[in-house]
Amino acid sequence: MQRIHHIIAAVLLLVVTLSTEASANGWDQHTYNKSKYVTLKNVKEFYRFSTMSVSGNKVTLENPAVKIQFAVNSHECIMNGVKFILSKPIALMNGKTLISQTDLIKLIDPVLRPNYIRDKALFKTVVIDPGHGGKDPGAVNKLGTEAGYNLKVALRVRSYLQQRGFNVVMTRSNDTFLSLTERVKLANRHKNAIFVSIHFNAGGAGKAKGLETFTLSPQGVAHHGRGVKASDNRVLRGNHQDSQNIALATAIHGSSMMRLKVADRGIKRARYSVLTSIQHPAILVEGGFMSNAEEGRKIHTSTYQDNLAKGITEGILKYKAALSRSAK
Repeated sequence: MQRIHHIIAAVLLLVVTLSTEASANGWDQHTYNKSKYVTLKNVKEFYRFSTMSVSGNKVTLENPAVKIQFAVNSHECIMNGVKFILSKPIALMNGKTLISQTDLIKLIDPVLRPNYIRDKALFKTVVIDPGHGGKDPGAVNKLGTEAGYNLKVALRVRSYLQQRGFNVVMTRSNDTFLSLTERVKLANRHKNAIFVSIHFNAGGAGKAKGLETFTLSPQGVAHHGRGVKASDNRVLRGNHQDSQNIALATAIHGSSMMRLKVADRGIKRARYSVLTSIQHPAILVEGGFMSNAEEGRKIHTSTYQDNLAKGITEGILKYKAALSRSAK
Protein backbone atom coordinates (compact mmCIF):
# COMPACT_ATOMS: atom_id res chain seq x y z
CA MET A 1 0.00 0.00 0.00
CA GLN A 2 3.00 2.33 0.34
CA ARG A 3 3.32 2.22 -3.44
CA ILE A 4 -0.29 3.36 -3.77
CA HIS A 5 0.46 6.32 -1.55
CA HIS A 6 3.32 7.28 -3.87
CA ILE A 7 1.09 7.38 -6.96
CA ILE A 8 -0.83 10.17 -5.24
CA ALA A 9 1.92 11.93 -3.31
CA ALA A 10 4.60 11.76 -6.00
CA VAL A 11 3.33 10.70 -9.42
CA LEU A 12 0.17 12.75 -9.49
CA LEU A 13 2.09 15.87 -8.45
CA LEU A 14 5.16 15.21 -10.59
CA VAL A 15 6.49 18.23 -12.50
CA VAL A 16 8.97 17.81 -15.33
CA THR A 17 10.59 20.71 -17.16
CA LEU A 18 9.67 19.67 -20.67
CA SER A 19 7.16 20.81 -23.31
CA THR A 20 3.56 21.46 -22.36
CA GLU A 21 2.01 18.53 -24.21
CA ALA A 22 3.00 14.88 -24.76
CA SER A 23 2.55 15.07 -28.50
CA ALA A 24 3.95 12.30 -30.66
CA ASN A 25 5.47 14.86 -33.06
CA GLY A 26 9.17 14.18 -33.48
CA TRP A 27 8.95 10.84 -31.71
CA ASP A 28 9.98 7.44 -33.04
CA GLN A 29 6.58 6.55 -34.48
CA HIS A 30 5.44 3.20 -35.79
CA THR A 31 2.25 1.71 -37.17
CA TYR A 32 1.15 -1.54 -35.56
CA ASN A 33 -2.17 -3.21 -36.33
CA LYS A 34 -3.23 -0.02 -38.14
CA SER A 35 -2.69 2.10 -35.00
CA LYS A 36 -0.01 4.68 -34.19
CA TYR A 37 2.57 3.71 -31.59
CA VAL A 38 5.74 5.22 -30.10
CA THR A 39 8.61 3.47 -28.36
CA LEU A 40 8.89 3.09 -24.61
CA LYS A 41 12.44 4.30 -25.06
CA ASN A 42 10.92 7.63 -26.15
CA VAL A 43 8.78 7.63 -23.01
CA LYS A 44 11.85 6.98 -20.87
CA GLU A 45 13.72 9.89 -22.42
CA PHE A 46 10.84 12.38 -22.50
CA TYR A 47 9.83 11.88 -18.86
CA ARG A 48 13.43 11.47 -17.70
CA PHE A 49 13.18 8.00 -16.25
CA SER A 50 16.61 6.93 -15.07
CA THR A 51 16.28 3.27 -16.06
CA MET A 52 14.42 1.05 -18.52
CA SER A 53 14.79 -2.62 -17.71
CA VAL A 54 13.53 -5.66 -19.62
CA SER A 55 12.90 -9.09 -18.11
CA GLY A 56 11.17 -11.58 -20.38
CA ASN A 57 8.06 -9.84 -21.67
CA LYS A 58 8.07 -7.27 -18.84
CA VAL A 59 9.37 -3.72 -19.24
CA THR A 60 9.90 -1.36 -16.31
CA LEU A 61 10.53 2.39 -16.35
CA GLU A 62 11.78 3.81 -13.09
CA ASN A 63 13.12 6.90 -11.38
CA PRO A 64 13.23 7.82 -7.68
CA ALA A 65 9.55 8.89 -7.68
CA VAL A 66 7.84 6.71 -10.25
CA LYS A 67 7.84 3.06 -11.28
CA ILE A 68 5.78 2.00 -14.31
CA GLN A 69 5.50 -1.66 -15.27
CA PHE A 70 4.32 -2.90 -18.68
CA ALA A 71 4.11 -6.34 -20.28
CA VAL A 72 4.24 -7.08 -24.02
CA ASN A 73 0.83 -8.12 -25.40
CA SER A 74 -0.86 -6.95 -22.19
CA HIS A 75 -3.34 -4.12 -21.60
CA GLU A 76 -2.27 -3.75 -17.97
CA CYS A 77 -0.01 -0.97 -16.77
CA ILE A 78 0.99 -0.68 -13.11
CA MET A 79 2.09 2.74 -11.88
CA ASN A 80 3.48 2.60 -8.35
CA GLY A 81 1.12 -0.24 -7.51
CA VAL A 82 -2.03 1.19 -9.11
CA LYS A 83 -3.47 -0.67 -12.09
CA PHE A 84 -4.51 1.03 -15.33
CA ILE A 85 -6.09 -0.71 -18.31
CA LEU A 86 -4.55 0.51 -21.56
CA SER A 87 -6.68 1.02 -24.65
CA LYS A 88 -4.27 -1.10 -26.70
CA PRO A 89 -1.74 -3.75 -25.65
CA ILE A 90 1.97 -3.06 -25.42
CA ALA A 91 3.57 -4.27 -28.66
CA LEU A 92 6.97 -5.61 -29.71
CA MET A 93 8.07 -4.91 -33.29
CA ASN A 94 11.54 -5.09 -34.82
CA GLY A 95 13.10 -5.30 -31.37
CA LYS A 96 11.33 -2.15 -30.14
CA THR A 97 8.75 -2.11 -27.35
CA LEU A 98 5.85 0.15 -28.26
CA ILE A 99 2.96 1.91 -26.53
CA SER A 100 0.00 3.32 -28.43
CA GLN A 101 -0.01 7.03 -29.05
CA THR A 102 -3.53 7.19 -27.61
CA ASP A 103 -2.38 5.72 -24.30
CA LEU A 104 0.61 8.05 -24.20
CA ILE A 105 -1.45 11.19 -24.72
CA LYS A 106 -4.67 10.18 -22.99
CA LEU A 107 -3.28 8.25 -20.03
CA ILE A 108 0.46 8.39 -19.35
CA ASP A 109 0.94 12.14 -19.77
CA PRO A 110 -2.05 13.44 -17.75
CA VAL A 111 -1.31 11.00 -14.93
CA LEU A 112 2.35 11.99 -14.74
CA ARG A 113 1.74 15.69 -15.37
CA PRO A 114 -1.78 16.76 -14.34
CA ASN A 115 -0.54 20.32 -13.88
CA TYR A 116 0.27 20.43 -17.61
CA ILE A 117 -3.27 19.55 -18.71
CA ARG A 118 -4.45 22.03 -21.30
CA ASP A 119 -7.58 23.98 -20.35
CA LYS A 120 -7.58 22.48 -16.88
CA ALA A 121 -10.24 24.06 -14.72
CA LEU A 122 -10.14 24.57 -10.99
CA PHE A 123 -13.44 23.71 -9.36
CA LYS A 124 -15.54 24.76 -6.40
CA THR A 125 -18.45 22.36 -6.83
CA VAL A 126 -18.55 18.57 -6.60
CA VAL A 127 -21.58 16.79 -8.05
CA ILE A 128 -22.09 13.47 -6.26
CA ASP A 129 -24.29 10.96 -8.07
CA PRO A 130 -25.53 8.00 -6.00
CA GLY A 131 -26.43 5.52 -8.75
CA HIS A 132 -29.87 3.91 -9.09
CA GLY A 133 -32.66 4.64 -6.56
CA GLY A 134 -36.43 4.44 -6.27
CA LYS A 135 -37.86 1.83 -8.64
CA ASP A 136 -34.29 0.93 -9.69
CA PRO A 137 -32.51 -0.80 -6.78
CA GLY A 138 -29.44 -1.74 -8.82
CA ALA A 139 -27.61 -4.85 -7.62
CA VAL A 140 -29.26 -6.71 -4.76
CA ASN A 141 -28.03 -9.25 -2.23
CA LYS A 142 -29.53 -10.63 0.97
CA LEU A 143 -28.10 -7.73 3.00
CA GLY A 144 -29.20 -4.73 0.98
CA THR A 145 -29.48 -2.90 -2.33
CA GLU A 146 -26.88 -1.09 -4.38
CA ALA A 147 -29.06 2.02 -4.44
CA GLY A 148 -29.06 2.09 -0.64
CA TYR A 149 -25.30 1.62 -0.30
CA ASN A 150 -24.62 4.22 -3.00
CA LEU A 151 -26.62 6.78 -1.09
CA LYS A 152 -25.00 6.00 2.26
CA VAL A 153 -21.53 6.50 0.82
CA ALA A 154 -22.57 9.62 -1.11
CA LEU A 155 -24.01 11.28 1.99
CA ARG A 156 -20.75 10.66 3.84
CA VAL A 157 -18.77 12.12 0.94
CA ARG A 158 -21.01 15.18 0.99
CA SER A 159 -20.39 15.70 4.68
CA TYR A 160 -16.61 15.34 4.38
CA LEU A 161 -16.42 17.71 1.40
CA GLN A 162 -18.63 20.33 3.00
CA GLN A 163 -16.35 20.29 6.03
CA ARG A 164 -13.55 21.25 3.63
CA GLY A 165 -15.45 24.13 2.10
CA PHE A 166 -16.71 22.59 -1.14
CA ASN A 167 -20.11 23.28 -2.62
CA VAL A 168 -21.68 19.82 -2.95
CA VAL A 169 -24.61 18.98 -5.23
CA MET A 170 -26.37 15.61 -4.91
CA THR A 171 -28.25 14.20 -7.89
CA ARG A 172 -30.44 12.53 -5.26
CA SER A 173 -30.39 12.67 -1.47
CA ASN A 174 -33.06 10.06 -0.79
CA ASP A 175 -34.45 6.88 -2.34
CA THR A 176 -35.87 8.42 -5.51
CA PHE A 177 -35.51 7.50 -9.16
CA LEU A 178 -33.79 9.76 -11.68
CA SER A 179 -33.11 8.89 -15.28
CA LEU A 180 -29.55 9.09 -16.57
CA THR A 181 -30.57 12.10 -18.66
CA GLU A 182 -31.92 13.88 -15.58
CA ARG A 183 -28.67 13.24 -13.70
CA VAL A 184 -26.60 14.68 -16.55
CA LYS A 185 -28.82 17.75 -16.94
CA LEU A 186 -28.62 18.46 -13.22
CA ALA A 187 -24.83 18.14 -13.23
CA ASN A 188 -24.39 20.36 -16.27
CA ARG A 189 -26.30 23.22 -14.66
CA HIS A 190 -23.30 23.83 -12.44
CA LYS A 191 -20.07 25.50 -13.53
CA ASN A 192 -16.55 24.88 -12.21
CA ALA A 193 -17.50 21.39 -11.10
CA ILE A 194 -16.46 17.75 -11.14
CA PHE A 195 -18.78 14.72 -11.23
CA VAL A 196 -18.41 11.48 -9.25
CA SER A 197 -20.94 8.68 -9.74
CA ILE A 198 -20.95 6.07 -6.95
CA HIS A 199 -21.91 2.45 -7.58
CA PHE A 200 -21.31 -1.10 -6.40
CA ASN A 201 -20.77 -4.12 -8.59
CA ALA A 202 -22.20 -7.57 -9.21
CA GLY A 203 -21.26 -10.50 -11.41
CA GLY A 204 -18.37 -12.85 -11.97
CA ALA A 205 -20.32 -15.88 -10.67
CA GLY A 206 -19.79 -14.62 -7.14
CA LYS A 207 -16.00 -14.81 -7.42
CA ALA A 208 -15.19 -11.32 -8.71
CA LYS A 209 -14.15 -8.77 -6.12
CA GLY A 210 -12.37 -5.48 -5.76
CA LEU A 211 -12.49 -1.82 -6.73
CA GLU A 212 -12.62 -0.45 -10.25
CA THR A 213 -12.98 3.09 -11.55
CA PHE A 214 -14.20 4.16 -14.98
CA THR A 215 -13.68 7.21 -17.15
CA LEU A 216 -15.28 7.88 -20.51
CA SER A 217 -13.48 6.11 -23.36
CA PRO A 218 -11.49 8.57 -25.49
CA GLN A 219 -12.36 8.91 -29.16
CA GLY A 220 -11.58 5.65 -30.97
CA VAL A 221 -11.36 3.60 -27.75
CA ALA A 222 -13.95 0.91 -27.09
CA HIS A 223 -16.15 0.39 -24.08
CA HIS A 224 -14.31 -1.93 -21.70
CA GLY A 225 -14.82 -5.57 -22.57
CA ARG A 226 -15.78 -5.21 -26.23
CA GLY A 227 -14.21 -4.31 -29.54
CA VAL A 228 -14.25 -0.92 -31.27
CA LYS A 229 -17.43 0.06 -33.12
CA ALA A 230 -17.87 2.78 -35.72
CA SER A 231 -19.75 4.91 -33.20
CA ASP A 232 -16.69 4.90 -30.91
CA ASN A 233 -14.97 7.26 -33.34
CA ARG A 234 -17.35 10.11 -32.53
CA VAL A 235 -16.17 12.82 -30.17
CA LEU A 236 -18.59 12.99 -27.25
CA ARG A 237 -19.13 15.97 -25.00
CA GLY A 238 -17.35 14.21 -22.15
CA ASN A 239 -14.26 13.63 -24.31
CA HIS A 240 -13.31 17.30 -24.02
CA GLN A 241 -12.19 16.45 -20.47
CA ASP A 242 -10.32 13.20 -21.28
CA SER A 243 -7.10 14.27 -19.58
CA GLN A 244 -8.84 15.66 -16.53
CA ASN A 245 -11.00 12.53 -16.32
CA ILE A 246 -8.02 10.18 -16.05
CA ALA A 247 -6.20 12.42 -13.57
CA LEU A 248 -9.31 12.58 -11.37
CA ALA A 249 -9.76 8.81 -11.61
CA THR A 250 -6.13 8.25 -10.61
CA ALA A 251 -6.44 10.38 -7.50
CA ILE A 252 -9.73 8.88 -6.32
CA HIS A 253 -8.92 5.27 -7.22
CA GLY A 254 -5.51 5.40 -5.57
CA SER A 255 -6.83 7.04 -2.40
CA SER A 256 -9.74 4.60 -2.18
CA MET A 257 -7.44 1.61 -2.67
CA MET A 258 -5.25 2.87 0.13
CA ARG A 259 -8.27 3.12 2.44
CA LEU A 260 -10.08 -0.09 1.50
CA LYS A 261 -7.16 -2.47 0.95
CA VAL A 262 -9.12 -4.57 -1.55
CA ALA A 263 -8.27 -6.16 -4.89
CA ASP A 264 -7.35 -3.60 -7.54
CA ARG A 265 -9.40 -4.19 -10.70
CA GLY A 266 -7.95 -1.10 -12.30
CA ILE A 267 -8.85 2.22 -13.88
CA LYS A 268 -10.80 1.45 -17.04
CA ARG A 269 -12.49 3.15 -19.99
CA ALA A 270 -16.20 2.84 -20.73
CA ARG A 271 -19.06 4.53 -22.55
CA TYR A 272 -21.58 4.68 -19.74
CA SER A 273 -24.42 7.02 -20.58
CA VAL A 274 -23.95 9.03 -17.40
CA LEU A 275 -20.40 9.94 -18.49
CA THR A 276 -20.85 10.64 -22.19
CA SER A 277 -22.56 14.05 -21.96
CA ILE A 278 -21.06 15.48 -18.78
CA GLN A 279 -19.33 18.80 -19.41
CA HIS A 280 -17.12 18.46 -16.30
CA PRO A 281 -14.34 16.02 -15.38
CA ALA A 282 -16.30 12.88 -14.52
CA ILE A 283 -15.71 9.36 -13.24
CA LEU A 284 -17.74 6.37 -12.07
CA VAL A 285 -16.55 4.38 -9.05
CA GLU A 286 -17.54 0.72 -8.53
CA GLY A 287 -16.83 0.30 -4.82
CA GLY A 288 -16.83 -3.49 -4.61
CA PHE A 289 -18.84 -6.59 -5.52
CA MET A 290 -22.10 -7.17 -3.71
CA SER A 291 -22.31 -10.56 -5.42
CA ASN A 292 -19.15 -11.75 -3.63
CA ALA A 293 -20.21 -13.15 -0.25
CA GLU A 294 -17.16 -11.91 1.64
CA GLU A 295 -17.02 -8.51 -0.01
CA GLY A 296 -20.79 -8.11 0.23
CA ARG A 297 -20.57 -8.44 4.01
CA LYS A 298 -17.85 -5.79 4.11
CA ILE A 299 -19.85 -3.40 1.94
CA HIS A 300 -22.72 -3.69 4.41
CA THR A 301 -20.59 -2.32 7.26
CA SER A 302 -20.39 1.36 8.14
CA THR A 303 -16.61 1.02 8.36
CA TYR A 304 -16.28 0.01 4.70
CA GLN A 305 -18.72 2.69 3.57
CA ASP A 306 -16.85 5.33 5.56
CA ASN A 307 -13.45 4.25 4.21
CA LEU A 308 -14.73 4.48 0.65
CA ALA A 309 -16.20 7.92 1.35
CA LYS A 310 -12.91 9.10 2.86
CA GLY A 311 -10.96 7.67 -0.08
CA ILE A 312 -13.16 9.55 -2.57
CA THR A 313 -12.85 12.75 -0.54
CA GLU A 314 -9.07 12.49 -0.22
CA GLY A 315 -8.78 11.79 -3.93
CA ILE A 316 -10.74 14.93 -4.77
CA LEU A 317 -8.46 17.00 -2.53
CA LYS A 318 -5.34 15.54 -4.14
CA TYR A 319 -6.69 16.07 -7.64
CA LYS A 320 -7.42 19.72 -6.86
CA ALA A 321 -3.94 20.17 -5.40
CA ALA A 322 -2.36 18.61 -8.50
CA LEU A 323 -4.19 20.96 -10.86
CA SER A 324 -3.25 23.95 -8.73
CA ARG A 325 0.48 23.47 -9.18
CA SER A 326 2.01 25.57 -11.90
CA ALA A 327 3.63 23.99 -14.94
CA LYS A 328 7.22 25.12 -14.70
